[in-house]
Amino acid sequence: MREGAHPGRIAAYPAQEPSREATQVRKTSSATPRRRVAGKSTTREPIIQEPDSFDLEPEATRRTAGAAESSRANRGWWDRNADEYQIEHGTFLGDDRFVWGPEGLDEVEAELLGPPEELKDKDVLEIGAGAAQCARWLAAQGARPVALDLSHRQLQHALRIGGSFPLVCADAAALPFADASFDLACSAYGALPFVADPHRVLREVHRVLRPGGRFVFSVTHPIRWAFPDEPGPEGLTVASSYFDRTPYVEQDEDGRAVYVEHHRTLGDRVRDIVSTGFRLVDLVEPEWPAWNTSEWGGWSPLRGGLVPGTAIFVCERA
Repeated sequence: MREGAHPGRIAAYPAQEPSREATQVRKTSSATPRRRVAGKSTTREPIIQEPDSFDLEPEATRRTAGAAESSRANRGWWDRNADEYQIEHGTFLGDDRFVWGPEGLDEVEAELLGPPEELKDKDVLEIGAGAAQCARWLAAQGARPVALDLSHRQLQHALRIGGSFPLVCADAAALPFADASFDLACSAYGALPFVADPHRVLREVHRVLRPGGRFVFSVTHPIRWAFPDEPGPEGLTVASSYFDRTPYVEQDEDGRAVYVEHHRTLGDRVRDIVSTGFRLVDLVEPEWPAWNTSEWGGWSPLRGGLVPGTAIFVCERA
């Protein structure tokens, strides 16, 4: 990896090409919370809420949005909303757990990156790390993680919680690392749903992985795109075409995008993976467990028991 990614500070790199990391609960879109269920609070000190620069609620629409617009909008959105997100979901996420989605599938049990005892001394890249909970868990297993996110403010929360691994503020479509730098890469609800061209991210991940390296990423299950983002019965009736790939955009009164999410069908995801040189090893669709009684945004036991919410793609580099 390039010089400058040191523990204890955030190494920032300008985005050469656009991309996006992370997402959170949103009532008006198909977006979902990043990762984990349960865990201890991350609030070690008061979080300063930065004022939102938007006086009016953004308009939700469906329209085209290119790579540059998507990256700029999502970087700004997360920098403005990171504080609120950590306050609302800090306890839910915990400090150092690795959960793949709102259902609560934990890497301790899933072992999608491999048995925990085999992670020791592995170089691991977490993409769309947010406050780096997954990277912190990986470090506890003896791995050497690097936590990368597009949002500088999210990584400030990673600094607040602490850790001895590098934090890098950079674009997932232009990773600032040398070829074959990592043994593993992971992304729990980060990057892939928010980029106009997922091939760019997948090609970059393929480039920085060593031969035989594994990349595991989770996203909102594509079928959710067809349903309203509501937790009750109204969220169980198809409202739009699953095949409509027009991006979901929130824009200000001048028509500038402030949040963008892109849809890919399940087949699209598989073709993206294979066409960029990966081998698809597994596709995991976690079931909603009986113990999880959480309800927020479009997530609930009702919907989770009937409609898949998360898709996890396990890929290997040839």
